[in-house]
Amino acid sequence: MSFPSPFSQPPAVKPSLIPPAAYAPTPVTAPPAARHRNGGSGAIWVLGALVLVMVGVIGYFLTFLGPGSSLVGMILALIPLGVVLGAVRIVDRWEPEPLRLVILALAWGAIASVAIALLVDALLSIVLGVRDTVAAEIFGTVIQAPIVEEIAKGLGLLLIFAIARRNFDGPVDGVVYGALVGAGFAFTENIQYFAISLLEGGVEQAGATFFVRGILSPFAHVMFTSVTGFALGLAARRGATVGGAMGPGLLGLAGAIGLHALWNGSALLGDFFALYMTLQVPLFVGFILGVVALRKEEARLTRARLGDYAAAGWFTPQEVDMLATPRGRKAGLEWARTLRGDRTDLMKGFIRDATALAAARQRAITGRDPHAEADEKDLLGRTAAARAALFRP
Repeated sequence: MSFPSPFSQPPAVKPSLIPPAAYAPTPVTAPPAARHRNGGSGAIWVLGALVLVMVGVIGYFLTFLGPGSSLVGMILALIPLGVVLGAVRIVDRWEPEPLRLVILALAWGAIASVAIALLVDALLSIVLGVRDTVAAEIFGTVIQAPIVEEIAKGLGLLLIFAIARRNFDGPVDGVVYGALVGAGFAFTENIQYFAISLLEGGVEQAGATFFVRGILSPFAHVMFTSVTGFALGLAARRGATVGGAMGPGLLGLAGAIGLHALWNGSALLGDFFALYMTLQVPLFVGFILGVVALRKEEARLTRARLGDYAAAGWFTPQEVDMLATPRGRKAGLEWARTLRGDRTDLMKGFIRDATALAAARQRAITGRDPHAEADEKDLLGRTAAARAALFRP
């Protein structure tokens, strides 16, 4: 069987028929399918546990780096974090992830992943002893750090996949969650690097470290962990369970470890700036092009599923074009501003719910979500209500 895209997933069940538009459901005001959303309580419990771990991480920084240098390191680390979060926001704009999961991904990277890496490092120092040799530095930087850190970050992605499966729809979601985990980890790691540079070499060395980590490579950890997220997202698109996603996840993890080791090795063993321009920059450009391709795939899927509703009379073909293309969304928002009372917020809600409706329809087609049809019904009511409100005189 052939599919329109390598990211498509085969139909597993015959979904319910879309009712004709003449029988539009009564408009609803409650959030769609709130009673079915999973991952809410699980995310809260995990975040609660992470707060406890955070106390230990903060204690570690204050003890070994001091409050002053830690504060300076944190301020500097906020700059690349802001740049990364802005970029992730652009990628996630098509179908934004729930705020609780965005916070969870960031927190896992910034707290749990760092704590795991520090703990493993401490245990290895106890078992193997502190070895101040070139071989030990190469092992720690090129082998130990990529393996331990990517596994720690990958565990967070697997956790989100398990507790919030219905919000982990495909490769774009995986890249977004992976980027957030990587951004959180880089934030805390940058605090440590900037603080140590300030203590050892003053402002000059701290500035040099900031240039390398904050200007040249703010997306390094983002790119590494996004590979793991992409693999899990691709498994999700194919309808895999948590167990079924382990194989693809491990392949993605191997790719993340390889990229991480390559990056660390280029910084330690070769001419960093030469390798940066000839190797790392092309890799990053390839990463950006890959994300753009994934965004186009999400738009294609949205267009296809909304086309199903257009065939039943719920939308016109022109409305599908508006809802399923970046240019159409921009034009729709501009049109909404010209309406009486400025109905931009209403149009944003219409676009958001229509995108969620397309995703719910896709889940119903693949049979991997028993609540998809209930989501469809609720979201269909919301989009019908928003559409009617937009055209209200």
